[in-house]
Amino acid sequence: MDDKKCPKCGSALGEVFETKTGRKLQRCSTGRWNPETKQTEGCDFVKWLPVEPTVLDEKCPKCGAPLLMAVTRFGKKMKKCSTATWDPKTKTAGGCDYIEWIKGTTEALDEDCPKCGSKLVLFTTAAGKKLKKCSTNKWDPQQKIATGCDYVEWL
Repeated sequence: MDDKKCPKCGSALGEVFETKTGRKLQRCSTGRWNPETKQTEGCDFVKWLPVEPTVLDEKCPKCGAPLLMAVTRFGKKMKKCSTATWDPKTKTAGGCDYIEWIKGTTEALDEDCPKCGSKLVLFTTAAGKKLKKCSTNKWDPQQKIATGCDYVEWL
């Protein structure tokens, strides 16, 4: 099939678009995302494109090689050593194994939680989205559940 044509309806594919998180996609030219209804109007074909890692002006703390900013297929960002390799045939990693996952930042606020009275924090996600949440809200990785107060206000 022609990679410039939609495999669903045969129409031409639209321009490459970059999301807020840095992922790239190409939609069918007859489809359009409606942010109000959060639905696709027209043909719903989306072709996700791989995001090429970018070289950072930072050195690997393990081996001194340049670091790369990479985005996983699920949109998670990480800094990794440029000498890291992956062999899909043997499913083994080679080179330097340094990885630093890019997480959000938390700042203390001088505001009280309307639910429990504890202090609120301003959390900025790795994608740049901001929210106020209760400082007692935590994530338990063993049980995979949120603990503490569940107050959240997206900004």
